[in-house]
Formats: sequence, C-alpha cells, structure tokens
Amino acid sequence: MSHGPRSGLAAVSSALLAMSRHLEVRDVLKTIVASARELLDAEYAALGVPDDHGGFAQFVVDGVSDEQWKAIGPLPRQHGILAAMLHEARPERLADVRKDPRFEGWPSAHPDLADFLGLPIRDGDEVIGALFLANKLHPEGGHPPCEQPQSGCGFTEEDEELLGILAQHAAIALTNARLYERSRELTIAEERSRLAHELHDAVSQKLFSLRLTAQAAATLVDRDPARAKGELHQVATLAAEAADELRAAVVELRPAALDEDGLVATLRTQIQVLDRAHTARVTFTGRGVKALPAAQEEAVLRVAQEALHNALRHSGAEHVDVTLARRGSGAVLRVTDDGSGFDPRTVRRAGRHLGLVSMRDRANGAGGRLTVESAPGKGTTIEMEVPGG
Repeated sequence: MSHGPRSGLAAVSSALLAMSRHLEVRDVLKTIVASARELLDAEYAALGVPDDHGGFAQFVVDGVSDEQWKAIGPLPRQHGILAAMLHEARPERLADVRKDPRFEGWPSAHPDLADFLGLPIRDGDEVIGALFLANKLHPEGGHPPCEQPQSGCGFTEEDEELLGILAQHAAIALTNARLYERSRELTIAEERSRLAHELHDAVSQKLFSLRLTAQAAATLVDRDPARAKGELHQVATLAAEAADELRAAVVELRPAALDEDGLVATLRTQIQVLDRAHTARVTFTGRGVKALPAAQEEAVLRVAQEALHNALRHSGAEHVDVTLARRGSGAVLRVTDDGSGFDPRTVRRAGRHLGLVSMRDRANGAGGRLTVESAPGKGTTIEMEVPGG
C-alpha cells in the first residue's frame, strides 16, 4: 500500500461519504476504524465511546474476527491505556504497550498487541471517545507486525497526524449522532403530548358520559328494569364509540420513521440508540426482509420495543440480540436476552404480564403469532411471526 496524501485523502473521503449517507452511527464508526487501520497499516484498530459507568457504550473494532470478539468477552473497562486516552486526553504512541507501567493485561483470548497509537476524540473540551491502533505492519504488507519497534516499523509522527484527521471526523459523527438522538427524543415527547390531547378531546368526554349512564342504569335496575335495560344499551354504544376513538388515535401514532426509512432501518436506528443508552450490549441483524404491509410493520416494531423494554429494564441482561428475518412472504422477529428469565406460568398467575398480553394482541391483530420461551436463570426469547402482503 502506498503512503502519503493521496491514500490519506482517500481514507478520509470514504469516512465522510459514509457519514453523509447513513444515520446508522455504528456503520459510520466501523468505516472510520477500517479506514484508520488500512491507512496506517495496522493489524488492529478500535474506536471506543465511553459510558457513564466506567465502561464503554460502544467499542468498534477492525482486524478481530467475530469468533475472537465473542471469545474476548464483555466490552473493556476504562483502565490502563484506555483510561489515559479518555482522562488524560493526550495522544499516546508507544513502542510496546505491554512495557508501559499503566498496562494491566487483557483477557486470554485477546490478540497480542505490541506497538500502539491512540488519540482522544474531542468535541470542544469534552473527550467523547478514543481511536486506537496496534501492531504496525511491515511496509511491504502481508507480514507479521513488527516485534522490534526500533527497526523502524513502529508508528510514526506522520501516522499520528493522519489518525488525528480521522479523529476529528469521528468527533463529527458522534456529535451528529447525539443531535439525532435528541431530535428523536423531542419528536417522541411531542407525539406523546399530541396523543394526550387527542385522548382527552376524543375519548374522555365519551368515557364521562358512559360513567354517568352506567350510574343511571344502576339506580333503575330495581324500580324500572325496562329503562335500566335501555340505559345499558346506551352504555354498550358509548363504550364501542370510545374504543373506536381510542383505536383511531393509536393508529395515528404510526411512527413517521416507518414511512420514511422502512422497518429494518427504523429498528436498527432505535436499537443503536438503546445500545448507547444502556450498559447491556444490544445488537440487531436484519436478513432479507422485504417491505411488509403497514399494519404488520407497526406490529413488529411495537412488539420489538416492548420486548426490548422488558429485557433492558427488568431482566438484568448483559446482551440483548434482535433479529428480523424473512420467512416466506412475511417475517419473523426474535428478541433474545441472557437475563434472569422467568416462569411464564407464574407471571400469568401473579397477574404480572410484562407486556405479554399486549404483545400477543398486537401479533394476533396483525394476523401473526407470538411465542415466549423463558425460565428462571435461562434468559428469554420472544418470537413473533407475521404474514406478508
């Protein structure tokens, strides 16, 4: 691979194009990490975004296989060199990271690292992440990383400058992601406020009339059964009208993102937001799903939201995985967590449904079916299948 401004501009251009084309922040970060690794001839590259609990909300790597990543285990904590990047906020270029006094080791499945280059990612005065590179490759490529940094194979000042350029663009991507999240949150808040007004204006008056009519029927049961019967018919009519008004208000709440982006992109975006907002790892895979009818898409989204809420708020899961795959002309949604699990029969007997009734109603209403597999200490899997058009 040739070095110099041309290769640097090409890598930066690739990252910028990715940021301009997608709202999926993780995809953008992967592009930045891959560009940094290729540009600087490193065996490994990573980008970490810290959370507020001493760990990382996101940690994107390049050069590590999926099997290696699973074997390594949970996301790293903020200690050693990683902490230096975030808290001391200065570049680190080391001939051998293992000989640094701050080195604290890594899991047994972690690849062996030697020469190291890391830069903080800044948004003004705030450090919002860090870029890491390790194991500079020989210039001719295709060889193992340098084991003797003094031979001239280690990271250079030029490498540090180029990584600094990518770090600046990573800051732009992360800042845009935060703004996007906030705009989504504001949109949700505005929609909830609108719904509250809709429900008050369209439904509450009918419910008030229903209550008065029911009270009148109760007073007439003994002394005028015929009139009481008429009032009860009126109760049934008012209840049906209220239900229709409520259903109409809820139907209007079909998320705008479904119409704009489609089901897969909407799910991916929402799951990425949850992945950043929670300590648990939340992942999403969409495979071959075609556009579904509006009712099916909304039902899938709502069930996914409810299942994710349960997993993240109640189960204590460390990992929640969501998959959406094509099945025939329809699709199947699966939400799996490694949390505490529960006995579905006990939950039903205790009157605590954890949203299961609502999810089943949504599945049935969309012509689909919902199954729940769970046991204490065994995690939970919720699967929903819906037909296509």
